[in-house]
Amino acid sequence: MSATLKVTLIKSMNGRPEKHRKVLRGLGLRKLNRCIELEDTPTNRGMVFKVSHLVKLEESTDETS
Repeated sequence: MSATLKVTLIKSMNGRPEKHRKVLRGLGLRKLNRCIELEDTPTNRGMVFKVSHLVKLEESTDETS
């Protein structure tokens, strides 16, 4: 069972601090309304938490038997 995070950039990074921009680039988000799927790790969770006001987060678990 592997958990994934679906992260969508919903607010622009224009006018945001450079730290927030670097976090968004590190996550792989570059354009508005783009969506990425990440592995659910503490590192990725921390990055999403830092920019939680700019992104929408959806959690999912992939159950394969």
